[in-house]
Amino acid sequence: MSAATFDPNLSLSATAVVLERPESLVVKTLDLTPPGAEDAVVDIHYSGISTGTERLLWMGRMPSFPGMGYPLVPGYESVGKVIWAGADSGRCVDEFVFVPGARCYGEVNGLFGGAASRVVIPGVRLVPISESLGEQAVLLALAATAYHAVFHLSEDLGKTLVVGHGVLGRLLARIIVAKKGPHSVTVWERNPERASGALGYTVLDPDADDCKQYKTILDVSGDSTILDTLIAHLAPQGEVVLAGFYSQPLSFHFPPAFMREARLRVAAEWRETDIKAVKALLADESLSLEGLITHRMPIDKADRAYRTAFGDPACLKMILDWRSM
Repeated sequence: MSAATFDPNLSLSATAVVLERPESLVVKTLDLTPPGAEDAVVDIHYSGISTGTERLLWMGRMPSFPGMGYPLVPGYESVGKVIWAGADSGRCVDEFVFVPGARCYGEVNGLFGGAASRVVIPGVRLVPISESLGEQAVLLALAATAYHAVFHLSEDLGKTLVVGHGVLGRLLARIIVAKKGPHSVTVWERNPERASGALGYTVLDPDADDCKQYKTILDVSGDSTILDTLIAHLAPQGEVVLAGFYSQPLSFHFPPAFMREARLRVAAEWRETDIKAVKALLADESLSLEGLITHRMPIDKADRAYRTAFGDPACLKMILDWRSM
């Protein structure tokens, strides 16, 4: 399908968040790549700000990554409505979809490319979701990432610890409770501002936990110095799952890990099966996304939104509202 087949009444430009360099953000109009037969055009309603990878982009500390380079459009937690669908896209106009980023901005890098008012994206990458989820749908990728970290290889978690009570840590804990029942997981959190909000699990300061028998420890702290502490709390043949994103090399002392025959696993990106599993948990109401989005701002306050998301410990999840664009 050529550009001429695209509806001429629909604009091929978008308002987008652009990181021109670390800690320098602008909102500007960008031309979009013309869509083809396998593409869809989506008007974004909401996009989330990630406090993991996007914080690293903001700070200029993101490790080498495909597509890395400034200027760039961040964002991989967007939701919106299909306004045009190519003949081979597999999508339909008016579908409400999750958008895991886009690369449609010409010379401006799309890493990860979801923070824009409109995107052009292959239809196969879109995830149809219930419009009743509204703004909470931006959490779908994080929930799928959590599910992947927990259940990708095994459901035999044993005594389980989650390290970090931010939005990803809460999703990990909620998913474990949904699958394993109440009180099946403990969460560590040092910041008292983030200690509340537990649903069916216990939140402890690490210094108050003397348990040394965790079979599974899921770390979402992003702390590259934490492995020795976690290994000290493992049961024999226990496993540490690195479910956060680490900008610095990780290391640990070998003897304690040797004595426990400790295992180390890195949790990668979610897969389609993880999305399906999360959608099923949401559909039967065994998983709730309530209370995880704490802050909202319109796009004309994007700079303030990013600074709040990365600097305010009370901010679990910040979303940008694009509906007025």
